[in-house]
This record gives sequence, structure tokens and C-alpha cells, in this order.
Amino acid sequence: MKLSIIVPVLNETENLPGLLEHLGQWRERGCEVLVVDGGSEDGSQGQVIGAEFPLIEAPRGRASQMNAGAAHASGDLLLFLHADSRLPGDGLAQLQRAEHTWPDIWGRFDVRIEGKPLMLKLIARLMNLRSRLSGIATGDQAIFVGRTLFEAVGGFPDQPLMEDIELSRKLRSRQPPACLPGPVATSGRRWERYGLWRTVLLMWRLRWAYWRGAPAEQLAERYQ
Repeated sequence: MKLSIIVPVLNETENLPGLLEHLGQWRERGCEVLVVDGGSEDGSQGQVIGAEFPLIEAPRGRASQMNAGAAHASGDLLLFLHADSRLPGDGLAQLQRAEHTWPDIWGRFDVRIEGKPLMLKLIARLMNLRSRLSGIATGDQAIFVGRTLFEAVGGFPDQPLMEDIELSRKLRSRQPPACLPGPVATSGRRWERYGLWRTVLLMWRLRWAYWRGAPAEQLAERYQ
């Protein structure tokens, strides 16, 4: 198994030193790492190039950036990692064990939200439980999928929000996701900045509206 890790970034200059150090550990293990920039204006591109990581430029938007990374990737297993998330130390071993179980693998890791509020632990547990029950993975959980399966469903849909939900729906119709224990550590900065319950309620309202057929473009404006 050759693993390609695809990371979309946009104006992440403050977060990049830690991210690139983390990705360097995976590069040393033989994984391909591709950073896809969506038009940063803060020097992020220079940091990536300076750290000698392949830099791909793509139109702004996680879906288009991740699809561009997948198109350039050479691995047979693709993993999409948010810039504020970190993979578990034994993540590669978890993926290798899962690959022997599922023929056309796709799935995600459990997530741990880092931050001071203790409530973030409960939110993470609820996210993981919801994912297991629904078969829907979110970007915070580091979605991974075999290249053949990813191409078969057409990759991420060209939309500004809920691209992870829509991809999960397509993949779930083929087979259930592999839910790996991880955990992936992701930043709780959004929850802390805008308020825990305010953020949770907003995300549930957006998902409910999307389920009822609201356009992703309209929901993206509300999310911003």
C-alpha cells in the first residue's frame, strides 16, 4: 500500500510550522505528502516550498483543492487531512490492518478535539458516535479512500460546503466505512472562538438544511 496524504491549505502561515513538522514524519515513513494551496496571500506557499514539500495550486475551496491533490497523487490509498489536524502515531499501522479487511477501502478515524473546554471531549465522542451510526464521515476525521473507489464515485463534488457529507453518501452506497480508533487530533479553535454550543447548533442546522435540499452555496454563506 502506498499512501498519499493530501492537505488543502489557505492562509495557514501561523499553523504551517507544526503541520509541516508533522507531515515530515509521515514522509520519512515513505508516504507521499501533497500540499494544495487555494490562493494564500500570507506567505503560506513559501513556507511549503521552503520545507521541500510538493506544492499544488488549485482554485480556492476544499473540494477543488483535494480533487487537484488526488489528481497529482501516485498512491493507491488517498488520505485527506485538514491543516489543523494531526494523524495518530500508529495511523499507518491502523490503515494497513484495515486494508486487509475491506476490499475497496474507505473510512475515517475517530477524532479528538484539542482545547481547554472539557466539553470538547463530549462533542468529539458525539461526533464519533454519529459517524458510526450514520456511516457519514467528516473532514475533521481524516477521510481515506482507495484511489479506484474515489475515481469511481467522481471524487469530491464541486461545492463549497458539505463536500465530505456528499462524498460519504456516495461511498456508503458501495460499502460501509472503516471506522478506525485513531484518534486524529483536531484543533478546537473554531469552537472556542465562536462558542461551543453556538457552533454545534450551527453545524446541526446546516446539516439539517442540507438534508432537506438547501443548496450548498447558500449554506456556505451562513457557515462563513
